[in-house]
Amino acid sequence: MSYRKKTVLLVVFLSCVFSLSAQFRIHLEKGSPLAKLSAAELAIDNLYVDSVDENKLVEDAIRGMLDKLDPHSAYTTPSETKELNEPLNGDFDGIGVQFNMMNDTLVVIQPVVNGPSEKVGIIAGDRIVNVNDTAIAGVKMPREQIMKRLRGPKGTKVNLTIVRRGAPAKLHFMVIRDRIPLKTVDASYLIRPGIGYIRLESFGIHSPQEISQSIDSLQHEGMKDLILDLQENGGGYLQSAVEIAQQFLPDHALIVYTKGRRSPREEFHSNGKGKMLKGKVIVLIDEFSASAAEIVTGALQDQDRAIVVGRRSFGKGLVQRPVPFPDGSMIRLTVAHYYTPSGRCIQKPYKKGDLKDYEMDLDHRYKHGEFTNRDSIHFDPSQKYYTLRKHRLVYGGGGIMPDYFVPLDTLQYTAFHRKLLVGNSIYTQTLSYIDNYRKELKAKYPSFSSFRKNFMVPQALIDSIVAEGARQKVKPADDKELQKTIPTLSIQLKALIARDLWGMNEYFEIINEKNHTVQKALQLLAGKK
Repeated sequence: MSYRKKTVLLVVFLSCVFSLSAQFRIHLEKGSPLAKLSAAELAIDNLYVDSVDENKLVEDAIRGMLDKLDPHSAYTTPSETKELNEPLNGDFDGIGVQFNMMNDTLVVIQPVVNGPSEKVGIIAGDRIVNVNDTAIAGVKMPREQIMKRLRGPKGTKVNLTIVRRGAPAKLHFMVIRDRIPLKTVDASYLIRPGIGYIRLESFGIHSPQEISQSIDSLQHEGMKDLILDLQENGGGYLQSAVEIAQQFLPDHALIVYTKGRRSPREEFHSNGKGKMLKGKVIVLIDEFSASAAEIVTGALQDQDRAIVVGRRSFGKGLVQRPVPFPDGSMIRLTVAHYYTPSGRCIQKPYKKGDLKDYEMDLDHRYKHGEFTNRDSIHFDPSQKYYTLRKHRLVYGGGGIMPDYFVPLDTLQYTAFHRKLLVGNSIYTQTLSYIDNYRKELKAKYPSFSSFRKNFMVPQALIDSIVAEGARQKVKPADDKELQKTIPTLSIQLKALIARDLWGMNEYFEIINEKNHTVQKALQLLAGKK
């Protein structure tokens, strides 16, 4: 490059820099990292040989910085932020249907009770083929695009064209969108006389109210003891975890505390106003239980209020503070650690910037045998802690170790069964069966109790699943493997049919009878070990 051109570029660059605020120039002169970063972005935007997307440039820079930190500090775009927050915010605007896709067509599984679709007469089994003037059936439209068309601001109208079995022509409905609640309690019922069961899917903004209502209802039915199922619960809001833990703990009991480099210790205590201060409590966890689920579990274990059953939890004990931007994007920046009442740090070890190794942790734990053998878990002797009331030994070092270990049953599903699950044969054929026989099933089994007692999975449904698997080149090794698959498959099918005819509560009422962790909890409550 000629001396003249270099001089011109230097002048352009300097003019860009010195056109900025005086404060920026002061930072630059002092060697401020922020000014250096801003100058670099400014130089690329003004001098780089090709055109650049300035927004993407900044987003990549933010991600690059966060990638060098812990595994949970992250940047999300406006759309990603909205998608991330929606399940925890407790509701969204839409038409109010549960649906599934069958043969590239949206089939209504259930309209939300008292929701906008139910109010205009949409029923289970209806096929939505058009949204306003856009065809969504038979066009291979992505699921997220379909949901985008069905959802919209509360009070807005959407015209739906529906095909209904038995109707001579297409039906047309005008639905006024409304707020649709997102429930986080998957199931709540008396699993045995005097024993309640509540399964919480996540810790959303309305979860404390849902748990409170569930406890009220179960106590009204005679509940004395409770199984709180937090298996596969990935967490959510800290405040929701605190409020739920308060349901079980006496006044002034420490629930959790946080502490970070720039965040002083902050403690969260119970208020003594819980609805389940008496009676036995068992908390169920597994390797997917994380964050807020670990806060509740650790609090009840350290305060000797609950027995914990299952497998070691995930080990996510980092506190993220949201840093929102005007465009709707957000940084979730780790500012502190969570600690259980005994002082255990929930967060498992990690290497800064090594996200891949962190993401492979569960795979490493599985290969090491931790999921199937308690003896494969080696505790750090320097991480010994004691519960606060009975002074039982517990260990820190990441995650919550249960009081009673329940191994993962690797033999519960045959290789053939697992392949059918991966190929989606089970779900597609079950949906087709329900679609064909919904009226007959409802007429024959008007109540769930009659269905649970008397329904037997028809051989024709099992045959259709096996045949669909064969079309996907998924076959049992021999007849012995097929016969071994059928009992477990039949229970799963009965639960799936119950879910689509009634709901998630009924699904878990069936599936829990074969869940080893749930059954271990029942044994403990019955005084057996």
